[in-house]
Amino acid sequence: MRTVLISPVRLVRGREAAPDPGGGAAAGPSPSQSRSPSGRNCAMAAGRARVARLLRQLERAACRCPSHGHTYSQVPERPTLGNTDYAFEMAISNIRYGEGVTKEIGMDLQNLGARRVCLMTDKNLSKLPPVNAVLNSLAKYGINFQIYDNVRVEPTDQSFLDAIRFARKGEFDAYVAVGGGSVIDTCKAANLYAASPTSEFLDYVNAPIGKGKPVTVPLKPLIAVPTTSGTGSETTGVAIFDFKELKVKTGIASRAIKPTLGIIDPLHTLSMPERIVANSGFDVLCHALESYTALPYNMRSPCPSNPINRPAYQGSNPISDVWALHALRIVAKYLKRAIRNPEDREARANMHLASAFAGIGFGNAGVHLCHGMSYPISGLVKTYKPKDYNVDHSLVPHGLSVVLTSPAVFAFTAQIHPERHLEAAEILGADIRTARIKDAGFILADTLRKFLFDLNVDDGLAAIGYSKADIPALVKGTLPQDLCEVFIRGIKSE
Repeated sequence: MRTVLISPVRLVRGREAAPDPGGGAAAGPSPSQSRSPSGRNCAMAAGRARVARLLRQLERAACRCPSHGHTYSQVPERPTLGNTDYAFEMAISNIRYGEGVTKEIGMDLQNLGARRVCLMTDKNLSKLPPVNAVLNSLAKYGINFQIYDNVRVEPTDQSFLDAIRFARKGEFDAYVAVGGGSVIDTCKAANLYAASPTSEFLDYVNAPIGKGKPVTVPLKPLIAVPTTSGTGSETTGVAIFDFKELKVKTGIASRAIKPTLGIIDPLHTLSMPERIVANSGFDVLCHALESYTALPYNMRSPCPSNPINRPAYQGSNPISDVWALHALRIVAKYLKRAIRNPEDREARANMHLASAFAGIGFGNAGVHLCHGMSYPISGLVKTYKPKDYNVDHSLVPHGLSVVLTSPAVFAFTAQIHPERHLEAAEILGADIRTARIKDAGFILADTLRKFLFDLNVDDGLAAIGYSKADIPALVKGTLPQDLCEVFIRGIKSE
């Protein structure tokens, strides 16, 4: 098996050749492409077919992928209606947006009749304005609460278990999560297992690592207050963590664990340091790009025999497309401003909205290679510690782990949707007036490299501590556990 897609490419020093699905680099037209227009057309059609087959294999894997790909039920699939799907559906949390809207949380909890509330955050945020704003609202409306501030940035199974123990002991009737994706995901897990006190931890963890049982118990209300502009966790029913024993990312996925309400208050973004703004913004960027370039929902197979088996990540679709493109336009206009000027309230407010918009898009369409390859990049971290992250452990921020491979990924995937890749490149600033459709992948890849170079992103996997010797481990970590063998066979066949 060859592994071009996750080789430690350098992002900005010259144009990288688009990786070939079979392992080579597409340095120029093949002899068959240069002979005649019909030869070129045949080669392009063959390339599109190969990418489509690969994406279908990835989607089949994603239906049971331990983290981002999932169905909301583990009912065995028995497709009978046809080879590909014909429908898609949308699911999101309620969202409330407004500058200073955090002050309403105390009233929300009163309206819910909450008598004992768990406020969950991390130790850094517990000293910052977002948590203070929530505390002031709780005090004003006489809400009884306890604080749990031991959330780990990039949670692990152990940090989830610590929060679960706290929640079970506290017997809370409502939860408030104030923080980034790590805090919100931890609170989702705590709420779930407190509501199901006899369940073992692996009962709800996605198969094949856990049992992937469907959630049938009623959960308590959860209000999510995001303080970063990246994960979109306030809109999704997924909680991601590192399973340390296996050194893999996995998660819990169920519509039942979606927050009851997402409070999107742009004031909370003003306390974010530069690199956290950048890395969370890169997550928004890739959420938008990946969901817009995912295999269309009506090319996904098999068609479910029952709608309960339809995965949340259904493929690109007309509604997700709207949110993905809108988020991408906001990223293009505001991300650099938000990073460079912490006082630019307009830019930071718009990026906060973009995170939710992209969350709605990818939460129903899905993501693909950038995210799939990001999990081992972050999970196998050695000694890398990013600027502006006050943590006591090595860490590759999720957004950084996702964006590092994006130029190579989109140079490859453009074969299946070249027009969409060109459209994305244009939104990000490329001049495509004279562009050739066959160059769509190169154009988007170069546009991304320039975009990232302007923002001082670490230059490839080597810059965060990886070498060629790490490629086998990165490949192993990319492939979804029990689907590795099937996926590898598919790659070899290409």
